[in-house]
Amino acid sequence: MTTTTAPAPQTTAERQPTTTTLATRIRDRAATQPDQVAMRHKDLGIWREITWATYWDTVQTVGHALLDMGVEPGDRVAIHSENRPEWLVTDIATLAARASTVGLYPTNPAAEVAYLLSHSGAKVHVVEDQEQLDKALAVFDDCPELTHIVYVDPRGIKGRYQHPALMSWDELLARGAAHRQAHPDALAERMAEAAPDDIVTIIYTSGTTGPPKGAMLTVANVEFAVNTHAAGTGFANPPPGPYDMLLSYLPLCHVVERTFTTWFNAGAGIQVNFAESIATVQPNLAEIQPTILFSVPRIWEKMLAGVQIRLANATLPKRVTARFWLKVADWIGDTLVRTGGSHTVATRLVYAVGWVCWYRALRTRLGMRRVRAAVSGAAPIAPEVLKFFMGIGVPMYEAYGMTENAAISTANQPGRVKLGTVGEPLGDAEVRVADDGEILVRHPGVFAGYFRDPEATARTMTDDGWLRTGDIGEWIDGTHIKITDRAKDIIITAGGKNIAPSEIENALKTSPFLKEVVVIGDGRPYLTALIGIEFDTVAAWAQRRKLDFTTYRDLSEKPEVIELVQSLVDEVNQRLATVEQIKKFRMLPKELDHEDGELTATQKVKRGALAERFADLVDDLYRNRDR
Repeated sequence: MTTTTAPAPQTTAERQPTTTTLATRIRDRAATQPDQVAMRHKDLGIWREITWATYWDTVQTVGHALLDMGVEPGDRVAIHSENRPEWLVTDIATLAARASTVGLYPTNPAAEVAYLLSHSGAKVHVVEDQEQLDKALAVFDDCPELTHIVYVDPRGIKGRYQHPALMSWDELLARGAAHRQAHPDALAERMAEAAPDDIVTIIYTSGTTGPPKGAMLTVANVEFAVNTHAAGTGFANPPPGPYDMLLSYLPLCHVVERTFTTWFNAGAGIQVNFAESIATVQPNLAEIQPTILFSVPRIWEKMLAGVQIRLANATLPKRVTARFWLKVADWIGDTLVRTGGSHTVATRLVYAVGWVCWYRALRTRLGMRRVRAAVSGAAPIAPEVLKFFMGIGVPMYEAYGMTENAAISTANQPGRVKLGTVGEPLGDAEVRVADDGEILVRHPGVFAGYFRDPEATARTMTDDGWLRTGDIGEWIDGTHIKITDRAKDIIITAGGKNIAPSEIENALKTSPFLKEVVVIGDGRPYLTALIGIEFDTVAAWAQRRKLDFTTYRDLSEKPEVIELVQSLVDEVNQRLATVEQIKKFRMLPKELDHEDGELTATQKVKRGALAERFADLVDDLYRNRDR
């Protein structure tokens, strides 16, 4: 008779996860390079380093705390905070517990906080400070699944707030440490059960035309994105690695910042440096001098506007020098546009001289002295802005992706840049343009659907598995994709002409004097626009002309300012077909604001809300055709 021996129980070491996740990647880095710096943050004016060993140790403690608080696989943990180490720690600890992270924008008002927490069914909510805590407590009764609120910064909170769901970050760590001591293998056992279809995060879209939708990204989706960039098919050559540094400052609840900060950090070992605040980005960039830099068009436009403002206020010798090297940069940029971003012998020689004379100082001031790959995405950008940075020596690449495909679609790549396009398909991504012009994408990074919204999921996917992006585009030379506009934003005039407003708007916004341009004309006889000024730039312009003003509205209504804006409109109109020209405009009386419902959390204009809020201005534009 043959006898068998029952297998011995597996040890924790033998129960290692068979599925690679961001958590296992960080665990492995902590094991192989424990003393290497994973991230840095500024405290009391000093940059504090956090090693991979410390990072992973804290993740484990927070992960154990989540288990002790009853977080089960599939539960949701929300984070409402500016970018900081605790954001990443909570994110990875949630993943390790096989739960899903839900990020909230720091600017989300209480009403949006209530919607996001209740719709996602978050069980635990981590807030940064008193401001965000006040919002959470105000809506707590509207969120029946919420059981715990954790605050990170105790200032103004400790000893003043009493609520049964409340605990501090230190109390969370203490709770995790106790659970870890009592159940040392509990988190490892949970991690060992990870599966490719686990939902890593629910990222809520900006909601330009309705309530935000929660896009579910799985372990497999995120790993596809990480591996695509690691394979060297993206904008950086060589791919991002431990030799790179970046500054994290855009909201981490946005898919692209999550890609650069969290996914690149865990997947490639890139060092993350957290900006002190959005207001200190420029000085923090100058301190860090990152090697990889991602930003949205608005930031690139502000950087360019800042250069132009400083030039206008400089002494005569400095202005003469700067204008000369800017003309040289324009020539270099034109050459790079023709060559796909590759330098010629002539541009290399001229740029080498310019580097010594002016470009090094300019790039150092901008925080871009060491940048080897700068990426613009998340919204359209004027080619002129990209060409400026290319001309001063910054390798600029426009890329395209969306939450629903883990930010993987297309990108311009070294030596193959086509300005005005969003580049070529990345890695294994399949991209096609449908008969109606809509861009469709298919690859393993395409999301698992919208949380609690199967109807919206069905509308977004084709029967054969292609993601409908909602963007209208076309192939350029059969290799690169050019986006003309969002399908929902296309204007059809009363004369039946289809017009893409974003190209007109971006052409105007290349001016440092203009911040917002919203083209109007759907069903109308001609195009008009609502225009908002860049307050700081126009204020400086007005002061040089000794114009007195008090408020934003007062400044924007000055006849001299309206004349300035008219000249900018006239200049752009000269480059447009007659049907595309802006016939009239009105000045916005205020700066657009997220809390007022005029912008999304990602600073995209809510066109419908704007047309309704400023209906009197729109009506006035068409009331008398002679005015």
